[in-house]
Amino acid sequence: VHLEESGGGLVQPGGSLRLSCLVSGGVLNDYLIGWSRQAPGREREFVAVISRSGLSESYSNVAKGRFTISRDNAKNTVFLQMNELKVEDTARYYCSHGQDMGSIIDGNSDAWGQGTLVTVSS
Repeated sequence: VHLEESGGGLVQPGGSLRLSCLVSGGVLNDYLIGWSRQAPGREREFVAVISRSGLSESYSNVAKGRFTISRDNAKNTVFLQMNELKVEDTARYYCSHGQDMGSIIDGNSDAWGQGTLVTVSS
C-alpha cells in the first residue's frame, strides 16, 4: 500500500491547515492510520491515530484540543485538521499505517509516506 501526504504549506500563527493522506494500492478501511511529525533537529513524534472504523481516535498532548483526525474510507483518505497553529508546530508531517494503535503511537508503523512540510511563521 502507498501513502501520499498533501496539504502542507506556510501559515501564520493562529491559522489552520488540513492535511490529507491518500492511501492507494489497498482498501483504506483495512488499515489503522496515524499522523506523526518531525521538526528539524528533533526525533519524529506521534500526533494522532484513528481506528479502521473511524470511531476511535487518540492524540498526543500537543495535538489534543487543536487537531482533529478523520477518515473518508470511500475516498481512501485520512485527514488531519490543524487549528490554532503555533510556531512550534513547524515540522514535516507523515502519515503511516500499522497493526494497532499502540504500534503507531510508539512509532512502529508498517509503512510511511514521504511527508508534507508545514511551516508556521509570521
